[in-house]
Amino acid sequence: MKINIIKLLLTSFFSAMLCGNDFSKGLDHYRSRDEGSVGLKAKSEPIDSAIKEFEKGMLDSTDVLKSGIYLLRSYYYKGQFVIDDDDEKKEIFNKGKILGESLIKKYPKSAEVRYWFLVNLGRWAQVYGTFAAAKEGVADLMRTHSQKIIDLDPAYMNGGGYFMLGAIHLKSPYIPFILSWPSNKEAIKYLKLALNQGEKTPSQVVYLARALYKDGKKDKAIQHLKNLISRSISELNKVEDLQYKIEAENLLADWG
Repeated sequence: MKINIIKLLLTSFFSAMLCGNDFSKGLDHYRSRDEGSVGLKAKSEPIDSAIKEFEKGMLDSTDVLKSGIYLLRSYYYKGQFVIDDDDEKKEIFNKGKILGESLIKKYPKSAEVRYWFLVNLGRWAQVYGTFAAAKEGVADLMRTHSQKIIDLDPAYMNGGGYFMLGAIHLKSPYIPFILSWPSNKEAIKYLKLALNQGEKTPSQVVYLARALYKDGKKDKAIQHLKNLISRSISELNKVEDLQYKIEAENLLADWG
């Protein structure tokens, strides 16, 4: 009887160890996601391996939250930088949308879950189109969750909640009686707040430059973009940061 109990305890221990390793393995693959990338095109193997491990990690009750957060991050990365086919993009971002909705219900106080849900939701809206986004109420959802992120952790992702709120004010159309809250002035306010929360990320700089340009502050907008282009690309986020550096170069060319 005693031997059986010991065997059971050892089996449970090693099973837990193996499950716990799923997240660690996934994290190693995720950190290698840019390996072999050419420009904005990443290879599928590293991120596919990360997704596989994070999905396994979701089965371990102790790793659900952190595996879920990185699964959201991985879905976004694969959809944005690996997949070219529009239908496949819809599928992966829809997975991110559904997973994010599920995790928010389970972990309502997680700023990380809400942030990466919004990243996937924003891309979901792009690939599914304006009508689907309006039907889903994406603009209002993004506004609500952004405000919640600020309440929970204003510093997360270098002011990620402020950035999301500024971005949705910038990108959403003002439609009287239907969508009357978007404001470029508010976009500038929140994007500036994001810049003051930590590291000035390339995405924050590009969005602020767009808002300033829209507000008639062309010189300030151009200076922000020039400062960004002069910076080195982060090795931790090589492909993600490169997309905004390229966007900054294109905007400078367009704006003269």
